[in-house]
Amino acid sequence: MKNVLIADDFKILRKGLAYTINNTNKFHVAAEANDGNEAYSIIDNQDIDIVIIDISMPPGESGLVTIKRIHDYHPEVKQIVLSMHEEPEYINTAIANGALSYILKSSDEQELLHALDHADVDESYIDKNIVMTQNDYKSIKEQHEVEEKKLDKLSFINLSRREREVLPLICLGFSNQEIAEKLFVTRKTIEAHKTNIMKKLGFSTRRELLHFAMQHHLIDF
Repeated sequence: MKNVLIADDFKILRKGLAYTINNTNKFHVAAEANDGNEAYSIIDNQDIDIVIIDISMPPGESGLVTIKRIHDYHPEVKQIVLSMHEEPEYINTAIANGALSYILKSSDEQELLHALDHADVDESYIDKNIVMTQNDYKSIKEQHEVEEKKLDKLSFINLSRREREVLPLICLGFSNQEIAEKLFVTRKTIEAHKTNIMKKLGFSTRRELLHFAMQHHLIDF
């Protein structure tokens, strides 16, 4: 039985999905997350096979960034996007960043179950209510190149995994102590991460860091 993680900021939706998934004989909801950072932390510490993730879980790291982070560091985890957004740019970016499938929240639950079955055999699945043309598939590749360029600076300065977790929390105004409690580390550790982030990016104020994060779509409000 495959372990599934549900990442969505609406608890009632998570519970409904868990009920549906746990009634199958192939999948089990092993964990739930309220935001991208929590989802990544769970994947880092638990045996997760498939994650069902929303791309908008404010406030915090953009789900699209979380998808890329999971894909980069845990490529074995299959990612299914469950979103209200059906605009091509969202779909293209999610797939380009590493999502295997894309399902609309407005669709029947069978669409999600189809995506799970496809993920189980490492195959992609796009919601049947989303019409994909050849040009759409071509644009996925082009969008991937765009997203790579957006994150080039992050890659170049080589932020660590933990620093990438801390960055959006700083931008959202959390204190060092609050971030430490969220990530289960000491306040001094967060202070060190914050110093390293500012040094690597060449910034001296939170305002500069916030502008950078918004410019690169690293956070949602």
